Amino acid sequence: MNKPSYFFRPLLTSAIIVVGTGLLILHSQDKPEAPSYYTAKAPSRDGIGKVYMGREISHTVSAHAIKWLERPEREGEENPSEVMDELELKGNETIADIGAGSGYFTFLLAPYVPEGKVIAVDIQQEMLDFLEAKKKLRKAANVETLLGTIEDTKLPENSTDLVLMVDAYHEFSHPREMMTSIFKGLKSGGRVVLLEYRGEDPSVPIKPLHKMTVKQVKAEMEAVGLRFAELKDFLPAQHFLVFEKP
Repeated sequence: MNKPSYFFRPLLTSAIIVVGTGLLILHSQDKPEAPSYYTAKAPSRDGIGKVYMGREISHTVSAHAIKWLERPEREGEENPSEVMDELELKGNETIADIGAGSGYFTFLLAPYVPEGKVIAVDIQQEMLDFLEAKKKLRKAANVETLLGTIEDTKLPENSTDLVLMVDAYHEFSHPREMMTSIFKGLKSGGRVVLLEYRGEDPSVPIKPLHKMTVKQVKAEMEAVGLRFAELKDFLPAQHFLVFEKP
């Protein structure tokens, strides 16, 4: 069976060794495969069949979901205003909203950092186009957009005070690479805040692959060097998890 493309493949090498006045040419041979963080399985209904640390990765929400992301009921369902208060912002931070989508949280954050900025990062240009149009309407001068890839946020190294991910991390097709990128982009002492629907709670009416447990999030964040700082469960259905870069 052919391995999926996200597995590393062996590379061929040749060695030439000088022996006295002659050359000894060794035949090409395979290098061992680089370690992969991922395994594969038959995809479940809502997953892509790629498994990371025991968790199958879910499908990604596309730009067709903009109307749902911008729904007016979201304030009552998810209490985003309370999330802003719990972030305890000082006003001059550089914040990266990773998987920003339509920019719902980006534009909630912007007024809280008048002397800082919010970088909306997404891998879908359609989302960023929508966000740019919204930026013009709202005259949000401290909002920037950044097109990332499935493996790299493109954040400059040591540039960011806070990374916020709202119901996004579980959809990353390359979570280890993305979190390594985020770790590099954070300043020393910088924070990562994840909002994820509570995987431990069967009463939360969200598909299982779109929820995460505290145990799973801790394991995946700590694997890249982040340190668990705090868990706040003040939201109706989501965990509010805080990690720090040492």
